[in-house]
Amino acid sequence: MQLRNMMAILLVGLQQAAVAAPADKIPEVHTEEWIAMNASKAETIEWFQDAKFGMFIHWGLYSIPGGIWDGVKIHEERRPHIAEWIQHAFEIPRAEYAELATSFNPIHFDADAIVKLAKAAGMKYLVITAKHHDGFALYDSKVSAFDVMDATPFKRDIIRELHEACRKAGLDFGIYYSHNIDWADGSDGRAAEYKEKGWSIPHPNLHFGANIWDPSPNTFQEYLDEKAYPQVKELMENYPDMKCLWYDMPWRMDAEQSYQFYKIVYDIQPQIIITHRIGNGFGDYSIPGDNKIPENLDEIIKPWETVGTFNNSWGFNGYDQDWKSPQEILFWLIEIVSKGGNYMLNIGPTGLGGVPMESVHNLEAVGAWLDVNGEAVYGTEKWDLTKEGPTTVNMGGTHAREKEGFKFEFTAQDFWFTQKASTLYAISLVPTSGSVTVSSFHTGVGRVKNVELLGYGTVAFQQDKKGLRVKLPRGNNANLGYVLKVSR
Repeated sequence: MQLRNMMAILLVGLQQAAVAAPADKIPEVHTEEWIAMNASKAETIEWFQDAKFGMFIHWGLYSIPGGIWDGVKIHEERRPHIAEWIQHAFEIPRAEYAELATSFNPIHFDADAIVKLAKAAGMKYLVITAKHHDGFALYDSKVSAFDVMDATPFKRDIIRELHEACRKAGLDFGIYYSHNIDWADGSDGRAAEYKEKGWSIPHPNLHFGANIWDPSPNTFQEYLDEKAYPQVKELMENYPDMKCLWYDMPWRMDAEQSYQFYKIVYDIQPQIIITHRIGNGFGDYSIPGDNKIPENLDEIIKPWETVGTFNNSWGFNGYDQDWKSPQEILFWLIEIVSKGGNYMLNIGPTGLGGVPMESVHNLEAVGAWLDVNGEAVYGTEKWDLTKEGPTTVNMGGTHAREKEGFKFEFTAQDFWFTQKASTLYAISLVPTSGSVTVSSFHTGVGRVKNVELLGYGTVAFQQDKKGLRVKLPRGNNANLGYVLKVSR
């Protein structure tokens, strides 16, 4: 297909979807250029949609206080109550916060061990915060001294070590970069400018996320030109062959600025796919929300990924012990994959660089399940139905998960579905023996030729208009459920 025709088709599709998906609206500028660049990333998009499960890492200076400042818990201050926002919550002056760097010496950090854990968990890619909202970089930046090499006693390029460890282990790599918010050098994030001109943003609080307590004296545009754009270029030049780039929170970013963040990446590593949080419609894939599983899939027109926390914070919080169990993690993964998405689960290393043992043990349990049942996850697609059974779980975001917890009990009648070509998978998250019935696999879906219990082998079955009845052996992967592979 000629490029002009391809662009025309993509543009029509974007125009039709814009009404349903405001977050993925057509770029206001550089439309044809963006469509051509986006279309060239088909190979990486295919990789992304096959990978399904990844590791997110939020780590930086905020891991030292671990959610507590001067003896006060972050939950006693303004939202959001997540540890990496501690400077924002307590309105800590820039100079005072920067002092944390003098004690950042994570002697327990082991890039190879973290990558080994990700692979043991069945994760296919890893993304780490190269720079979060506090403006501190975990690599050796030449355009800012507020980084791990210049400002800390540690003096090791964390991004380089993880990038190299992933390369050696065959784990795909990406980075997070806070492009719009930088409490160290990003001025007030244009908050005053927006207020003066009467502009609005898609958030009820115009100042949300902006440093209005101690803004840097430069302008926001100077921050972009002198720090943000150059740092993204550094990252692209320093760490080749990456898969994805996670920009975040584009409020108060105009279309030209978002486009520049896209183009800088494309010019150096054109294969990289970028989150829609770059802003102004320039993303290659969507993020429905933090700890949020979409309910209306018709509103999502791009490949998508839900990101989740292990407890209720992204950065390390020393007093938050509300850890996701292996069963809950598997629920998130299977619910998301059955709907056609990816799940990227976060770990927050401590100030000394260690990974909380709850994260380690629970990820290893998930990995053991995926060793047996991963065929029903990786490289699959959404089937006509995503689930059957009496149990429904709606996950409305980080605060909802923290408030409501995870209290649901799944039954032997709850099945999630995925597919590969003519093969269907029915996934259960509870141990079951004896006979089970998958109602959705009745004769109307085609004649079933064989049923296999993954990790065991062929099992007896009967199919009629009421469903597929299967006889399960005793002791089948008893703790965390099982998968039926159904061949038609």
